[in-house]
Amino acid sequence: MSETNSSAKVLSLNVVHAVIPDVGGSVGITSIDKRSVSDSRQVTTAGVAGDQRSDIPNHGMPEQAVYAYAREDYEWWEAELDREIPAGKFGENLTTVGIDVTNAVIGQTWRIGTTLLQVTGPRIPCGTFARFMEEDKWVKRFMAEGMPGTYFQILEAGEITAGDEIKIESTPEHGVTVSDVYQLVAGDRDLERIARVLNCPELPEEMRTQVQGYNK
Repeated sequence: MSETNSSAKVLSLNVVHAVIPDVGGSVGITSIDKRSVSDSRQVTTAGVAGDQRSDIPNHGMPEQAVYAYAREDYEWWEAELDREIPAGKFGENLTTVGIDVTNAVIGQTWRIGTTLLQVTGPRIPCGTFARFMEEDKWVKRFMAEGMPGTYFQILEAGEITAGDEIKIESTPEHGVTVSDVYQLVAGDRDLERIARVLNCPELPEEMRTQVQGYNK
């Protein structure tokens, strides 16, 4: 049975505005500069129509098809940085409102428009993100605050439009959240958390391998 929260919706749908130079990056260019679009877009395992991913080895996996970030977390950063942050600035495809992205359960499914998405794990900040933000020690600061946003893989292709409601269709019983995984990547070595994360069947294999390395 789906869970419907009438306040949970897509505030902005964002795709790449321009591929820009990324001096010092692994591929020399980046598609992180995303801007809002008002029309409906097809969403498939390859991502949102009209979007692009330049760094395929690090951002091109099926479990990274779509990235979402919460407007509520943007508001915290706006106060912290004393600057306005437009939708898409963090490179997200979906700017959400009214739903807790950080504590979404790994494997949880969201129905947005006609698309069925599955939560796969947190975004890990990189040098490209830091260079684009032009904020001092950005990766360290972003990691420390624990508001990573989440990636999704696509279970059913469909269309998404800004303003679409977000409906949670299913939630696994294991309770492992995006935050649980992120805390481990950020340096937490709690053995109980490591065990719970490794027992999560929906955890992507690349992340599983990384977490297994913490269990020593």
